[in-house]
Amino acid sequence: MTTVNVRVKALRPIISLLGPAFVASIAYVDPGNVAANVAAGANYGFLLVWVVVAANLMACLVQYLSAKLGIVACLTLPEAVGARLSKPARIAYWGQAEIVAMATDLAEVIGGAIALFLLFGLPPLAGGAITGVVSMAMLAVKDREGQRTFEHMVMGLLAVIAVGFCASLAIAPPDAGEVAEGLLPRFHGSGSVLIAAAMLGATVMPHAVYLHSGLAKDRHGAVEPAQRGRLLRATRWDVGFAMALAGTVNLAMLLVAAQNLTGVTGVDSIEGAHAAVAERVGPFAALCLAIGLLASGLASSSVGAYAGSMIMHGLLGAKIPLLARRLATLVPALVIIALGADLSEALVLSQVVLSFGIPFALIPLVRLTSDPAVMGEAANAKPTRALGWLVAGLITALNILLIWLTAKS
Repeated sequence: MTTVNVRVKALRPIISLLGPAFVASIAYVDPGNVAANVAAGANYGFLLVWVVVAANLMACLVQYLSAKLGIVACLTLPEAVGARLSKPARIAYWGQAEIVAMATDLAEVIGGAIALFLLFGLPPLAGGAITGVVSMAMLAVKDREGQRTFEHMVMGLLAVIAVGFCASLAIAPPDAGEVAEGLLPRFHGSGSVLIAAAMLGATVMPHAVYLHSGLAKDRHGAVEPAQRGRLLRATRWDVGFAMALAGTVNLAMLLVAAQNLTGVTGVDSIEGAHAAVAERVGPFAALCLAIGLLASGLASSSVGAYAGSMIMHGLLGAKIPLLARRLATLVPALVIIALGADLSEALVLSQVVLSFGIPFALIPLVRLTSDPAVMGEAANAKPTRALGWLVAGLITALNILLIWLTAKS
């Protein structure tokens, strides 16, 4: 047996455990990220490359802690939080999470609607409805075929997203020196701070934090202490691979905009950016971008609805039919589209609303995974605990800043 075959055989147990982080990572490449990263590149060139990298590194820690809670404590984050709250507090906590879920779905449905308009000229309301129906079909497949099949579908869409947003880089690669210079942390005026906060707010999303604990719990169930080490090692690989792919896609969005859209007027919307890419890079690159956006909207909408169902069950102990659960967040998004709202403005507003939910997810996550009463010997070590609180505090502060700057502007 060759050395390569031995290595592949040794990696098979780890490979078989990959998947949950890839589902959660869809939240990191949703239409909100597209809008934020394109705006960053178009307005500030390569200045904020470092924000994408920093946000991705923070996301790695956050998602690992969420999965760790599901594996070690066999609890979802909503279950763990709900068990420590009184009934009125649980209902209030669920209320804010549901509002955040609606804002999340608004971004995903708008993204799908814009993509279908760019590809086929469909009216936004029809595109939004189609996005909702397809995401519902994906959830129906999950209920019938199981989580692994759902993971495979989402991973397939993630691959389409990656190709769609990275195609322009292959056609017109940016200057390596300018990209490297963008790794130096700095800002240029209050506008760049606002964009940076929006990028971070669009990256670390509450429903992904809630969801990953549930994905890990559903995949592995109750885990014997002797198996935890192997599962946690596999989870680190899972999170590392998934976040590296999501980070590459986010970076590609920014680099494409920085390379081709800087100084171009009319690119403050996804439609305008698509038109500019078609003119400057070519129609094939624009087509790939639209297909990537469609895959993003479809995948993130189904994942968001999955997270909403898990949050409701964990906090309220309620399980409702799939159709009702899907409609709960889809209908408000369709109503906003039907009222003729500016889709780009609605997309930005949804990210601001999401910012309100960040502290409610991150602070309990770090607190619970650092508690020996919950995690036993697997509780966060002092360095991890300190880093977790630093990340939670920084992300929360930047999201508060995003809300303040948006209100001020």
